[in-house]
Amino acid sequence: MSGGVCQYGRWCGAGSAGCDGSAWGKTPGGQDVKIITLTNDHAMTVRVITYGGIIQSVEAPDRAGHVQDLVLGFGTLEGYTKDSAEGGLFFGAMIGRYANRLAHGTFTIDGKSYHTDLTDPPNALHGGKIGFDKHVWTLVDTRKTAGEASVTLRLVSPDGDQGFPGTLTTSITYTLNDNNALSLHYQATTDAPTVLNLTNHSYWNLNGEGSGSIENEVLRVNAERYTPTDSTSIPTGELAQVEGTPLDFRKPARIGDRLRSDFIQMMYAHGYDHNWVVEGEYGKAPRPAVTVYDPASGRTLDVSTNQPGVQIYTSNSLTGKYAGISHRAYRQTDALAIEAEHFPDSPNHSSFPTTELRPGQKFDYTTIFKLGTR
Repeated sequence: MSGGVCQYGRWCGAGSAGCDGSAWGKTPGGQDVKIITLTNDHAMTVRVITYGGIIQSVEAPDRAGHVQDLVLGFGTLEGYTKDSAEGGLFFGAMIGRYANRLAHGTFTIDGKSYHTDLTDPPNALHGGKIGFDKHVWTLVDTRKTAGEASVTLRLVSPDGDQGFPGTLTTSITYTLNDNNALSLHYQATTDAPTVLNLTNHSYWNLNGEGSGSIENEVLRVNAERYTPTDSTSIPTGELAQVEGTPLDFRKPARIGDRLRSDFIQMMYAHGYDHNWVVEGEYGKAPRPAVTVYDPASGRTLDVSTNQPGVQIYTSNSLTGKYAGISHRAYRQTDALAIEAEHFPDSPNHSSFPTTELRPGQKFDYTTIFKLGTR
């Protein structure tokens, strides 16, 4: 165990930030799944499982020092595999090959059309029937350096997987540092032209998993524009101004204040489920995207990213079907998904930032979730 490196369940050395891993059951198909725990010296703990690259829990203190889990999820592997088998609400999962929606499951590269499954008819959602969230990822490395701990997972998606061309090799590195920042670093390469959109689908509740609605939480989004959609959640191609709409969070506002607006975009989505255009240049250093504040606990969440957009979703599809770690049922508005990503349906909108990836290029994006209190 030289250089503070550990793999496959061995503790990665002394010091403040640390990591360890252990077996966490088998999939219905018999594949072994591991859980990796990252810790720091500020009472923050993050657990990641190799199934779906899922963030299983994020524990952090409130203003009084009380530590709680802040993401929705399950205490056993069965909770995640059951959700996947029944269609999927993507609790904490890595999403790919194409996060968000593709109109009619169709896209074109170099004049050739490709098709993937219509998992959200009449469109494709989150990468097909067997997306990245339903695979067991390879545990490549767990590592500790000064003030941080990380784990890297890898998945190789073969040519034609879910209808997407090219053999795609994807890695995700989760890093927790002693500033209570969790960084997600996505990298991918391909051997043939393809399209790619990666994100994480954690459901955040800063007052604690299972604590009820996030309507009292205060949201700020660093965006002057968003991408309006039709009634099936496919962008029209317009970059519309948020001013004068319920999507204007340029100044902090309580999430519940306009949640039940009759604005047509809100009616289509049954709440918030929209892509905001993050201000500033994308593809460079991560820049501020989203801030959330929970008055009850005093917790804050600052999200920065170098992706061009962020989809914010008020868990509109949670119906009480699932109960999580707290043994409380999850219902609509019980959490906020903050999905930093490229725009929905980008391959079918030439004016949107491209999601094409070609041989010799590298998909290389980072999103940071930083927790604090006030």
